[in-house]
Amino acid sequence: MTSILRNAWALLLGMLLLMIGNGMHGTLLGIRGALEGFSPSTMSYVMAGYFLGFLGGSHLAPKMIRRVGHVRVFAALGSLASAAFILFPAFAEPILWTIMRVLIGFCFSGIYVVAESWLNDAATNETRGKALSAYVMVQMIGIVSAQLLLNFADVGGYLLFVTMSVLVSLSFLPILLSVSPAPVVHTAKSMRLGDLYKVSPLGTVGMFLLGAILAMLFGMMPVYGTAKGLNVTEISILVGLMYLGALMLQYPIGWISDRMDRRRLIIYITVLGAIGMLIGFPFLDQAHAFYVLSFFAGGLASPLYSLTIAYTNDYLEPEDMAAASGALIFLNGVGAVGAPIVAGLLMARFGPDSFFLLLACVFALIAGYAIYRTTRRVSTPVSETSHYVNVLPQASHIALGVAQDIANDEAILAGNAAEDS
Repeated sequence: MTSILRNAWALLLGMLLLMIGNGMHGTLLGIRGALEGFSPSTMSYVMAGYFLGFLGGSHLAPKMIRRVGHVRVFAALGSLASAAFILFPAFAEPILWTIMRVLIGFCFSGIYVVAESWLNDAATNETRGKALSAYVMVQMIGIVSAQLLLNFADVGGYLLFVTMSVLVSLSFLPILLSVSPAPVVHTAKSMRLGDLYKVSPLGTVGMFLLGAILAMLFGMMPVYGTAKGLNVTEISILVGLMYLGALMLQYPIGWISDRMDRRRLIIYITVLGAIGMLIGFPFLDQAHAFYVLSFFAGGLASPLYSLTIAYTNDYLEPEDMAAASGALIFLNGVGAVGAPIVAGLLMARFGPDSFFLLLACVFALIAGYAIYRTTRRVSTPVSETSHYVNVLPQASHIALGVAQDIANDEAILAGNAAEDS
């Protein structure tokens, strides 16, 4: 780990600042939108814009990098994101906010591609796993810290927006002024969605539906908090607990997934998620039950993302894993675009608590399809599965490809060790 910090400290510091800025902006917009008089249904379009932009950026960013290079793309996209942050309070119009959210999603998608390319280039085959773990940890620390910063200034003013802009601008310095050379652009072959579905129907459908869950949690949770009448501190705790749950349950679920039938584990997690949302629903107006549901939903959904990837890899040849990563991210993005809009419309029609009922329904859909798949194909034996590797949902295809390579390498090592014994 020392060598990772020595070689990639500039990148990790820059990513920490970026994640604090990006983590602040989603929650802050949810709160500020209510102050500006935007309804939950209106805010749902604003929040969906980020996922639309992220989907487009994941496709276009590699082409931009091949054309003008990592450094220029990173600086250009970071500058655009910084400018958009500071423009939100100046133009409180839903259409403009939606456009800027699309722009920010596009920018951060490209920023992640560049940052993860640099990180992958700085690591060796022996340190890639530790480098990815450090990167994920920095991301989570940045996002959780961002929720705390929201309590130090008036959400109705400009200071928090200026702070986000400054943090993103400062994040360039340690990266662009470091002596590390820009990495070589790697181009992976693509995989058609139809081919991916033939290989892993549950991985394909599950990733699409999981995109809806993740977009609702990470996009609409602040909007839910404002609709419930929570204050800034309560909303920051609500969102922070969601990310804290993702951090705390990621490794236990990953440990279990390497030791049991992954399809069965997907069923257990999604059934647990659906039942948990339904059990908590009657108590949402009592004893802050929404805090528990936020922690619970985030703690299940984020690890489920890595678990679905690991399950899909179990049916892929090692040389196809990198190509599949792009298709999986695309499916997740498509599922994410429409979910906030559906959630906003339901909240406006049936009240804010319908947010958790919709989560229960999507968890149940994944569980139902996974149960159906148990009747169509026998699961891969545990001894033949790839290793689970922690990847956050906002990762680009670069980090996903690295995680898949790590899982494949670990599976090979485990197989060799079994043969030697």
